Amino acid sequence: MTTFSRISFLTDYGLDDGFVAACHGVAARLAPDAGIIDVTHLVPPGDVRRGAAVLAQTVPYLPPAVHLAVVDPGVGTSRRGIAVAAGESLFVGPDNGLLSWAITAVGGASRAAVLTNRALWLDKVSATFHGRDIFMPVAAHLAAGMELAEAGPEIDIGELVTLPSPTRQLRDSAAEGEVLTVDRFGNVQLTITAADAEQIGIKPGGTVLVAAGRRQMTLPYREMFGAVAHGELVAYTDGSGLVSIAVNGGDAAQRLGLPPGARVAISAR
Repeated sequence: MTTFSRISFLTDYGLDDGFVAACHGVAARLAPDAGIIDVTHLVPPGDVRRGAAVLAQTVPYLPPAVHLAVVDPGVGTSRRGIAVAAGESLFVGPDNGLLSWAITAVGGASRAAVLTNRALWLDKVSATFHGRDIFMPVAAHLAAGMELAEAGPEIDIGELVTLPSPTRQLRDSAAEGEVLTVDRFGNVQLTITAADAEQIGIKPGGTVLVAAGRRQMTLPYREMFGAVAHGELVAYTDGSGLVSIAVNGGDAAQRLGLPPGARVAISAR
């Protein structure tokens, strides 16, 4: 029997209501020895891709745990609830691709089950609050040592819904990609990696030519925001090893009009 001392928890529930607290309460009742690590509850409502990116970039720094994520615009429909074994952890949530990038980040799925064992759910299940009534109870039982197979019938891991991988490619002397996420500071994270940038001759201390739609700009490529004056744009490698664009003390996404999914190319200048 494997128990977990931690449950990580990511949602789009926000902090204005009691949704997160209710889920915490369910976990405290069913798995009182498992502490909860709140990854974030400020994923934009229904933004599965943003939730997937945040979870995937955070999980490598978390201890082995039951990782519960709920960004679930299909709640109450025929979409499945799943539990997945991957690496040293278990993942619980809707089968809508939300878990897929994080599962890949820890080495890929080894087993998966559909959450059909109603004995694990709360007695009353709301059609719109599966996080409280289904997902958290199952996550808590798993943290307390329940075997994955008790959650429901196992399924082929090839049946799991996966999000398309973020796109990026190297072409001649340029790296092409897209905006993966925009954080609360307005920093624009690209799908282009620092290794991609180095391969085409872009290194800290130099400059980078950024092309986004009809806009082209030359930016300093530095190691920190403070390497440029307040209010100036800067390109850098962020904490996840991805090329990002920021304004020192400002909002790059707003200034440049670069939302998630926008196409961007970079090259050495």
